[in-house]
Amino acid sequence: MSVRSCPLPPRDGVHASCVVLPHEAWPSLLAYLEQRFAHVAGSWQQRLAAGELWDDAGQPLAAEAPYRPGQRLWYFRSVEGETPVPFDIDILYRDQRLLVVDKPHFLACVPGGRHLHETVLTRLRRDPALADASPIHRLDRETAGVMLFCLDPAARGAYQRLFEARAVYKCYEAIAPYRAGLALPRQHRSRLQELPGGFVMQEVAGEPNSDTLIELMQRRGDWAQYRLMPGSGKKHQLRAHLAALGIAIANDPWYPDFRNDKAADDFSHPLALLARRIAFTDPIDGCERLFDSRRTLAWPDEAAECV
Repeated sequence: MSVRSCPLPPRDGVHASCVVLPHEAWPSLLAYLEQRFAHVAGSWQQRLAAGELWDDAGQPLAAEAPYRPGQRLWYFRSVEGETPVPFDIDILYRDQRLLVVDKPHFLACVPGGRHLHETVLTRLRRDPALADASPIHRLDRETAGVMLFCLDPAARGAYQRLFEARAVYKCYEAIAPYRAGLALPRQHRSRLQELPGGFVMQEVAGEPNSDTLIELMQRRGDWAQYRLMPGSGKKHQLRAHLAALGIAIANDPWYPDFRNDKAADDFSHPLALLARRIAFTDPIDGCERLFDSRRTLAWPDEAAECV
């Protein structure tokens, strides 16, 4: 649903969510909402009573509103107990079409699940001049580094197609254990699939669907800094590849051993993974674009946090 079709202005950088009523028979609008969307935070009865549910004309619906198949309803999501992320977003570049940010660790890219206000997109959209910002690609919440946003909705597709065509150079850095005998550089190829019911990825037998070029940058005792250049963009690819090689990234809460996602974040121990560089030929004006993160990764034996 285009945010431009929404009849409500954003609230604190958050755009309203939309529900389209299916062509079914229900005794009332409230009965449908309470059964089908019981997971949504906050009482639907209280929302209706407070005028916090709107029709497609931007008019609040009454508490006794009837169920009308095909009707579009608008509401604002809420998340209870969202933990503030104490790190700022740095702007690396901005023009009429592109916005390039240096994302901190622990900040989700877009709203979803238990993350709403503490996301890159919501923080950006609090600035009225960035109300149309939309992500061109994404990084894991735990990963820091270079991320691209489009400010011109008409140009977004052209930039996204660059990623789909693998026409974007992406370089990451990671700190992980040093493994003697692991031949580097190496092109690691494997088949990744999501672990049933576990959210994490695992390598399985079959035709490879992911590949990463791995280089050793430097070693410090039992730890090493690696340069990672993914040729594909599978979910958690870099984390899963290094874990499969026996060198899981420092401070990774999910690899090689999965930890419940609801566990509290330890801001003093960020995942040692950084999206260092992105480069591509701009599909609109043909200019060569290259953006580098200004952040650094902390070694596990250092007290300093990632800055």
